[in-house]
Amino acid sequence: MVKPDDMDGNAPGRIVPVTGMLGIECAFVPAPLPPSCTWPDRLWPLLTTAREDLARLDGTGKSVVNPDLVLRPLQNREAQKSSSLEGTYTDPEQQMLFALEPTEPSSSADPVNAQREVFNYAQALQLRRSRDELPLSLRLIRELHRVLMTGVRSSDRQPGEFRRLQNQIGRPPRYVPPPANLLPELLDNFEKYLHTQSGLDPLVRAFVAHYQFEAIHPFMDGNGRVGRLLLALCIADWCGLSNQWLYMSAYFDRNKDEYIDRLFEVSTSGAWEAWIEFCLRGVAEQARDTTRRYEQLIELHRQFHAKVNESGGSVRLSHLVDQLFLSPVIQVTTARDLLDVTYPTARTDLRKLADLEIIHELKGARQIAYGCRPIFNVIYQD
Repeated sequence: MVKPDDMDGNAPGRIVPVTGMLGIECAFVPAPLPPSCTWPDRLWPLLTTAREDLARLDGTGKSVVNPDLVLRPLQNREAQKSSSLEGTYTDPEQQMLFALEPTEPSSSADPVNAQREVFNYAQALQLRRSRDELPLSLRLIRELHRVLMTGVRSSDRQPGEFRRLQNQIGRPPRYVPPPANLLPELLDNFEKYLHTQSGLDPLVRAFVAHYQFEAIHPFMDGNGRVGRLLLALCIADWCGLSNQWLYMSAYFDRNKDEYIDRLFEVSTSGAWEAWIEFCLRGVAEQARDTTRRYEQLIELHRQFHAKVNESGGSVRLSHLVDQLFLSPVIQVTTARDLLDVTYPTARTDLRKLADLEIIHELKGARQIAYGCRPIFNVIYQD
């Protein structure tokens, strides 16, 4: 928990008293944006490298006719990684089966909660692409939160609405965000920052905004996931990417302790330089990793279609191959509806893909279903 004794003269914020919460005496209030810090010359080479790797990733993304065939698998990976940062873990194959027939949990202890959280995150990633009229704004942030929290545990805590009560991170608390009565002023400043260009490089500006959102912590629950969603959108918008190619959750998850420490050190001592350096290293790392996975997915797509063509080919089988990249688990009923054929015909087509070793039948599924292990390996193996 940020306390007065933790802070030095460079801390970008102040401590205020809190009453009415057991074991909590004070909260941290971040200073308005933009931050009063200067750009360190030593980070120019790292920024240049990060921007080059990001541009290379975007160039690779522009090369495919249907970007969804590679973007959707990457978004599924982001949904898993962002959720695991919050301690939510699901089996990828079971998660894909759940996405075909999503349900709501029967109680807060229902294991379906975890699958619903990951599913909602993937849905939220799609929100901005389906409603690109929504600018980066408080309205969009509330809508992201509403999608994330629908039908999951804590969904009774006002999904889509900023909090009206004090909250905390951890028990005992490791961080206490601003009191609710200060949120309107803080969020107004945050939204203005989203709309106003500063002297910072757009990539750096996105990570400054990410820190500020996490420091404000405007919702009762789900702040971390909303913050990482918003980060992906800021990077895509402000860096002029052709799509949401870069997601940072896998990097933050691999370096979870440092991620938390760097955020905390900004609050206590204004350690912006260490925070930005950590994030730029992550951009370069994630951009290269995503480019590699992207190229592997494109090659798999080519190989699968080549197998189908060599076996005699058909338009239906080609459609099914493309569908696997949107979701690497497919039920017979899904194939039937997609192809507009009878159930027996759909099952026969899926068996043909299984004979070509493109998919394998999943055991224990409620309906007959198949999965594509090569796609799973590219998406989820580290």
